[in-house]
Amino acid sequence: MSDFRSDFMQVMTERGFVHQVSDASGLDQAAHEGRVIAYVGYDCTGPSLHVGHLLSIMMLHWLQQTGGKPITLMGGGTTRVGDPSGKDEERPILSLEQIDANKRSIQGVFSRFLRFGDGSGDAIMVDNAEWLGSLNYVDFLRDVGRHFSVNRMLTFDSVKIRLERHQELSFLAFNYMILQAYDFVELNRRYGCTLQMGGSDQWGNIVNGIDLGRRMHAAQLYALTTPLLTTASGAKMGKTAAGGSIWLNADMMSPYDYWQYWRNAEDGDVSRFLKLFTLLPMDEVARLEQLQGQEINEAKKVLATEATALVHGREAALEAGETARRTFEQGEIAETLPTFPVAAGEIEQGVGIQKLLVIAELAASNSEARRAIANNAVAINDARVTDDRRLVTREDLTPEGVIKLSHGRKRHALVKPV
Repeated sequence: MSDFRSDFMQVMTERGFVHQVSDASGLDQAAHEGRVIAYVGYDCTGPSLHVGHLLSIMMLHWLQQTGGKPITLMGGGTTRVGDPSGKDEERPILSLEQIDANKRSIQGVFSRFLRFGDGSGDAIMVDNAEWLGSLNYVDFLRDVGRHFSVNRMLTFDSVKIRLERHQELSFLAFNYMILQAYDFVELNRRYGCTLQMGGSDQWGNIVNGIDLGRRMHAAQLYALTTPLLTTASGAKMGKTAAGGSIWLNADMMSPYDYWQYWRNAEDGDVSRFLKLFTLLPMDEVARLEQLQGQEINEAKKVLATEATALVHGREAALEAGETARRTFEQGEIAETLPTFPVAAGEIEQGVGIQKLLVIAELAASNSEARRAIANNAVAINDARVTDDRRLVTREDLTPEGVIKLSHGRKRHALVKPV
């Protein structure tokens, strides 16, 4: 058990969320004595958040469960600039219409994890465009920019790595860390926010905000970052076998595929993922940690169902688990498998298996599809495919009017003529 007095810091440490804290004892004392108000920022660069955002969302969840008040900060303003942290190249500039559409699309996921409302402990959602959009540039330089040392900014990893690799860093992106620091100060002024949380790549940006708050308002602010998550084999977490992102929106990744992502976790990751990505009590996590050999698959199913229930609801999670059971254990074609439309005329003429595998997102490219076939990893309606030039025709349709494609034992999809 940790030496922390606050429930918040105890939960953060025992479940593995903590990488760095600016002042652990000070933050613990603040959480023990009263309600900590904390925020995490989410830029609106795409129509869905992905599994990489889950760590910080779970941190906000546990903050609220232990008496704190979460703020989800939508980056309607900072998205127009682009965060260089952890990036090798400039972000594309999005239109205001794209940013607004993305913001609306990603907002819904937070209500699965947080309780929003008007109560003192209820979460709130704000948009930094409220204050960044109306800034007077000259006044901002005078009042805020004077507190930043370019020499110090050049030492932060988000800047230094790009420069060492001789990759362009525009003045626009260079200003991102100033805007993020100002966000922290503005949230402190408006809402009494004293803690910013985020991934380890955000450490420099968050510390900038702490320093700016002290210089401008003598505010006591804190930083808490999570570890950079990699799998047990050392791969970066959050990609499918075909290289796609693990999206949180159901219209970009089906609950079944999401369930399968967690079900396919490496053995060495199960314990850590149960702590980070489920709400299971720690004694239940400890019980599941003891499972070895084939029994660890039961722990993986629990992980998949609990993680999926948080994002897509319990009913969808149970349905995904049942689909997997029917598909793998009984060899049935489950109607809830991910389904991809193909023009009926193409099926009549015959579609190449490589093309279908790409359409069904079971391979990222034709070359990957060929390699999978060469490795005897591809099946049509559970029959192994050996010819990478094989045509799929209406004769392959099942009585249900679909074609089941498989890549390995655990990745399946249906193709349906339309």
